Amino acid sequence: MNREKLMKMAGSVRTGGKGTVRRKKKAVHKSTTTDDKKLQSTLKRIGVNTIPAIEEVNIFKDDLVIQFVNPKVQASIVANTWVITGSPQTRKLQDILPGIINQLGPDNLDNLKKLAEQFQKEAPTGVTGVVQEDDDDVPELVAGETFEAAAAEETRT
Repeated sequence: MNREKLMKMAGSVRTGGKGTVRRKKKAVHKSTTTDDKKLQSTLKRIGVNTIPAIEEVNIFKDDLVIQFVNPKVQASIVANTWVITGSPQTRKLQDILPGIINQLGPDNLDNLKKLAEQFQKEAPTGVTGVVQEDDDDVPELVAGETFEAAAAEETRT
């Protein structure tokens, strides 16, 4: 093609008005705002309140952790409903465990040790066993004695 033909074709091009080519397919712009509005109205009916100042949410599932950084957390204690809004990241438990231990602090370290011991002791069926501790509040009875007799003896002393 030569330059004159190209210039003639460029001059005849119109971007709208009479005689322009119609679109073959209508562009549908679907907005998620309607879904978000419906969700927010449903949550409002349940009575959900926003919980401020939560920096991180971790959801543990088998050996994976779903982590939300700076999420918007809403909760309704009465309805037992928690809503976490944000961008999730899926990570392996072993990669994130050191950071979680630091966040728990020394008070919860004993609880974490107990959980680790429970997971290490597996029942023969493959189900994790629950360790029951002896209750020291109930005294052992001597053969032939009753609770009433032992209680009466304690009240005398």
